[in-house]
Formats: sequence, C-alpha cells, structure tokens
Amino acid sequence: MLHVSRNTKIVLGIVLALWGFLTFFPFIWMISASFKTNAEITSQGISIVPLEPTLNNFKELFDRLNFDVYLKNTVIVTLLSFTGLLINSMAGFGFARYDFKGKNVLFLAVLATMMIPSQVTMIPVYLMLTKMGLTNSYLGIVLPGLSSAFNIFLFRQFFENISEELFEAARLDGASEWFVFFRVGLPLSRPILAVQALLTFIGGWNSFLWPLIIANDQRFYTLSVGLQLLQGQHGTNYALQMAGATFMIIPILFLFIVFQKYILSGFDISGGK
Repeated sequence: MLHVSRNTKIVLGIVLALWGFLTFFPFIWMISASFKTNAEITSQGISIVPLEPTLNNFKELFDRLNFDVYLKNTVIVTLLSFTGLLINSMAGFGFARYDFKGKNVLFLAVLATMMIPSQVTMIPVYLMLTKMGLTNSYLGIVLPGLSSAFNIFLFRQFFENISEELFEAARLDGASEWFVFFRVGLPLSRPILAVQALLTFIGGWNSFLWPLIIANDQRFYTLSVGLQLLQGQHGTNYALQMAGATFMIIPILFLFIVFQKYILSGFDISGGK
C-alpha cells in the first residue's frame, strides 16, 4: 500500500481546496449578482457582497416574464418523467431474470441506441408526434424520454446480481410474476432507483432542446427555454439573467449536496448475492 506523508496530504488538501473554490466561485458570484442591481454589476468589479441587496430581479421574473408558467411546466414535465423509472426497471428486470427467444439480440439492439446521437432521431420523432397530435402538449414533451437504454442497462445489471433464490422462494409461495417484481425486485432496487430518480429530476428540470422543438406555444415552455428567451430579450440586463440562472440552479445544487452520497454510490450496480 502506498504511504503518503503528512506534508503531502496537507499540500494535496490545499491544492484541492483551491481548485474547489475556483470551480465553485462562478456559482457564488452568480447567486450574489442575482441580488444586485444591473447598474451595480456593470459599474463594480467582481465583488461578492451586494452593496444594496434587492429581490426586485426575482419579482420581475414572476410578475412580468412568465417564470411562474415556466416553473409550473417544468414541475409537470419532471413529475411525468418519473414514469420512465417504472418502465425502465420493468425492462431491466425482464432482460435480467427471464429467458426468451431473441433476448440477447434485443438487448444488444437496445444498447446500440446509446451510440446514436439524440439529434439524429429528433426529426423522425417530431414527425410521428405531429401526426399523433401531441405537439404543444406535456405528453409530447415527456414521451420520447421515458425509455432510456442507459437506465435499462443499469437496472438489468443490478437485477442480474441479485440471487435467483429470492425470486424462486416467492414463486414457491404462490406469488405471481407481478408480485415478484413489485414486492421483491423493486424494493431491492432502491439504491439504483434513488440515483435514477435524481438523474431523472435533473434531466427534467434542465430540459431545453426538445421542449423548444415540440412546443411552439410559450404556455408549454420550460424554465430552460424561458431562460434562453430572457437572455435574448434582456441581453444587457445581467442582474435579471443572473436571477433566472440562480432560480434554475439552486434546486439542483441543493439536491446534489443533500443526496451526493446516493449519486456517488448508486452506480455500484451490484445487487448482492
């Protein structure tokens, strides 16, 4: 085992602390700038503490710039996206615990979709949803992202590492396959469900390109699209832009700080024997 001296640990700690501060400093300044006036931002240097803190930027976002509508849409899209957790977990369970003709070929086909850029499929998906009448709708925004090859792969790997004896014991007691999945498999997959739920929230909260494409009505725009509109309409109002960016990033930072151990440990896809 490599021995690291105390002095080396101190130097590494200082370097990592400085690097962490430099990485996080733009976020600190962004949050501080959201409470400043635009005149203070343009006239002062890179100061952290606002001279005259104000909440007018946030008030303007909701009173005049429809951020209440964008927030409602983002919350709805994010909540509907959680349906994909059930779909992906069921697919992963099926690939892991059942044998059927063409299983390996089908799983390879699912994995192959990970190599296809999402931009390639946007036009065909848009045309199909247009024919189905799902443009300018929450379902049209959410539907293409409900199934994910990466998430199916994670669930499949997790379920494959769980002992078959647990499922067989339930079947011997007369449990149906639905019972085996919902009462045995799904509760055991709580670690992977936790990390997938967090990633789903982040993906739904930050969704930009697809909502912009599928919705041409501002009533269905998400926060990311609204923030882009804000930058286009108020390009010189940096205080307003910082308030919008802060409003978007704070929930993500909060969730990461609170649940970081689940994010970091959730990719341990061993289910235990």
